[in-house]
Amino acid sequence: MIDIVTTVDDELVEAFARLTPQLSKAPPPDRAALAAIVAQVGCKLLVARHRGLIVGSLTLTLYRIPTGAQARIDDVVVDDSGRGQGIGEALSRHAIELARESGAKAVTLTSRPSREAANRLYVRIGFSRVETNVYRLAL
Repeated sequence: MIDIVTTVDDELVEAFARLTPQLSKAPPPDRAALAAIVAQVGCKLLVARHRGLIVGSLTLTLYRIPTGAQARIDDVVVDDSGRGQGIGEALSRHAIELARESGAKAVTLTSRPSREAANRLYVRIGFSRVETNVYRLAL
C-alpha cells in the first residue's frame, strides 16, 4: 500500500532512521526535517507499507518553470527486507500517476550506476536514459 504522508509521527521518524542509511551516508532526517518536507508546497513524500510496516519511501517534487510543469523523483529507498517484491515499482508508478495528474510534461530522476536493480526498474517502467551533463555545487 502506498500513502502520501500528511503527518509526521514516531513511526515515520523511526522508518527514516532505518531507511536513510540504506540510501545515503547523509544523516536521517529528524522530526522537524520530515515535517518541513511534508509541509513543503509541491512536495509529496510517499511511503510504502508491507504488513503494516513502512518499508520504502520516495519523494516527488512538482514545480512549474517557464516551459511547463515538471516533476522530479528523489530519494527512492526500499528496505533490504522488502527488495524484489515490487515495492520500488509501486512507489515509482504511484509518483508517475501523481505527476501525470498534476499536468507535468515529464518526470526526471537520477540514479547511481551502482544501483543496478533500481536502474533496471526505471528502464522497465518507461524511463529512458538522457544524455546530459549533471552539475553539482556543494554548499
